[in-house]
Formats: sequence, structure tokens, C-alpha cells
Amino acid sequence: MRHIKSAPRGRIDRRTFVGGLGAALTLAGAGPARSIGRLAAGDGELIVVSDGSMTLPVDFAFPDVPADEVRGLLEAAGQSGDGITNACNVTLLRRGDRLAIFDVGAGPNFLPTTGELLDNLAEAGVDPAEVTDVIFTHAHPDHLWGLTDDFDDLVFPEARYHMARAERDFWMSPEAMDALPEERQSFVVGAQNRIPRFEEQASFFEPGDEVIPGVEAIDTAGHTPGHVSFAVHGGDGPVIVVGDAVTNVVLSLERPDWPSGADQDVEKGVKTRTALLDRLAGDKARVIGFHFPHPGAGLIERKNGGYRFVPA
Repeated sequence: MRHIKSAPRGRIDRRTFVGGLGAALTLAGAGPARSIGRLAAGDGELIVVSDGSMTLPVDFAFPDVPADEVRGLLEAAGQSGDGITNACNVTLLRRGDRLAIFDVGAGPNFLPTTGELLDNLAEAGVDPAEVTDVIFTHAHPDHLWGLTDDFDDLVFPEARYHMARAERDFWMSPEAMDALPEERQSFVVGAQNRIPRFEEQASFFEPGDEVIPGVEAIDTAGHTPGHVSFAVHGGDGPVIVVGDAVTNVVLSLERPDWPSGADQDVEKGVKTRTALLDRLAGDKARVIGFHFPHPGAGLIERKNGGYRFVPA
């Protein structure tokens, strides 16, 4: 993958989102270098654009794992044990007369260290009005809340929107609020405010469906009830856009069995993560991780009973 450095820029401070989770998040400093990654996909091109980054406290991200074990694993990998910093990578697919975007970033109302997408799309030469398809892995804030801009207008007004039916049904259900802990109930409010904005332009799909030509939905539920990843077919083999089925290149890969505080169904999240990593390593499929170090593209290999990420 080749990289194009973007110019430094000023920015308007973003508001922290409403809810107890805001207090638990440690804001990252400068975040990853602004860059744009490009990866061939048959007769198409995948473009990876940064939306910023976020840092989670260790005991928030892995509340059921001894904190010293988490910190030890991070430090052994050369990372700080003070928190878990993840990039936020938004992937686009340009093929023929279509331009699809997988998730839409966090927008202006989540965290001060996210919401970089629009400026970095401009650096990549992408006009939001060009986007023909918006394809969601799931409806968490850092993947959905960038649907609208500072003026509450749709960022991608000409697009068709695609979301797994199970994901849509969960977030729009009356039971959604009670299904989440108090510090994440703002996620429900945000989803219920935004999903109706695109429903008239939406298609709802099932895992295994071809969402748009050459893009297949893969069932990776657990992180959320309808979470999906996507296989972008073409060329020598598919590229898998994994969303949040795997979130950290150290912890999720070396210890996929660790229960993640970010997974709504913790047990299912472990099973999904382990099965997906086994498939990716066995198939030697290229991957793009939303929360992998920017630009997030590479391979998954087996290592010492776990896995490792090899950047492209």
C-alpha cells in the first residue's frame, strides 16, 4: 500500500458525546499521521482515509482481564500500557461508475480526536457527492455518527445506504436502550436519531448477500447483534474489511480469547473473533481493520498459538 501525506491543518474542537462513556475515554494526542492509503482490488481501488483516533483506558476496554496482563502485552509490543490507542480508518471502494464507502466515521459530535473524515476525503480527492453507496459494518458512533455534518445535513446525499437488517432492527427496537449499560445508552439515542435519516434511501441485507457487485457481507455478529464484515472480491483474492470484529492488532490477535468490554455479546464476540482470525490466516486474505494502525491494511498470520498482523 502506498501513502500520500496530507498537509497539516487547523480544526474546530469537537464536543465530547453525551453519556458516561465520555469520562472513560482518554483523548489521544496528535493521533496518527494524516495519510491516505491505496490498495488495488482487481479492476477497482480501495482507498483508506483516517477519521482520527481514540484511546481507551485498559480497565474500560478489558474489564474482566487483569490490567497488569493487558499492560504487559502492550508494553511487550512496544506500546504504552497507559491506554489502548486505536486508529479509525474509513475504507472506500472505487470501481467502474460506483464509489462505495464502508462506514462514515464519527462526525463532529463524538470525540475531539475523531471527525477527521471530511478533510481527509478532500485530501484524497473524493467529493462526498460522488459517493454512490454507503455500506455499514455496524451502528456504533465512530462508524455511524458521521452520517451528518455540522449543519445536520447528510454528508453523502446522493448515496444508497446499506445496513444489515439485524443491525437496523436492534438499534431501532424499543428494547435497545435496556440492552446496553448506562454509559453506552447514548449510542442508542444517536442511532435512533440517524438511521431514520437514510431509511428512504436504504437497502437492508442479510449475511451472505452481495451488497453491491463484488462485495459480500460476512456474518461477524457479537460486537453488535448485526455486525458484518465485507469481502471485496477481485484480483488475486478478496480483501476483507473487518470493521470491529477485530479491534486491536496486539490484544485482539495475541489473545482473541480475552473478553472485550466493547462487545455487546462477549461470548459470541470471542467465538466470532477467533473464527475470523483462523479464516483470515488460513486463506492468507488481505485485510483492512477499522482500528488497525493507519492505513490498516495487511495480512493475518499465526504466531505462538495466537496471531499477528503484518502491514501491507
